[in-house]
Amino acid sequence: MIPANTTGEGGTTVVYGADPQAPEPGPPVLDLYLDLRCPYCRAVENALGDTMRQLADAGEFVLHHHFGTFLDAQLGGHGSHRALAALGAAADVGQPQFLTYLHTLYRNQPHEEHDGFAAERMLLGLANDVPRLRSHTFDDAVLDQAYDSWARRVGRVFDASGVAATPTVLFRDRPVAVLDAAGEAVRPEQFTAQIHDATE
Repeated sequence: MIPANTTGEGGTTVVYGADPQAPEPGPPVLDLYLDLRCPYCRAVENALGDTMRQLADAGEFVLHHHFGTFLDAQLGGHGSHRALAALGAAADVGQPQFLTYLHTLYRNQPHEEHDGFAAERMLLGLANDVPRLRSHTFDDAVLDQAYDSWARRVGRVFDASGVAATPTVLFRDRPVAVLDAAGEAVRPEQFTAQIHDATE
């Protein structure tokens, strides 16, 4: 199954901010390369996720999400993959549900060495915090791992992308700094300034 609100090779890029089937050209693209077990990705999402959503809602860019699952191989387990498959089910419900669920997963991310996201019970429990996400269809998709093959394909496309680390953020194909030298997320105004400077 390929979720709605996706684009790219085999629907492996999850879109927020515009109809993936809308004719080009649309707003510029902000590419986000993430792993759901990555603590640095969590820091960026917690600090900048609301700002990114606001800018996307204002039409300043479209968010394209690219997900890796390499931390499963590095740390052992299946949490990145299972959480990604659940996100695929959320993307099939709608863009708002996908983005809110992504934020909820990062806000409740287990320690990267704990494979908490591998448990469907945890993934469904966190979905309770997302308005209009839980349904028999969504629950069955998570429990039956309906988007398992899609998640594997997403991971393979990420591995072939040449991106070496997460989080990596590109605007108009140019790097955007989202972490400072200490590994902390930059402030929202610093992020926004980079976007506006690249737009001028």
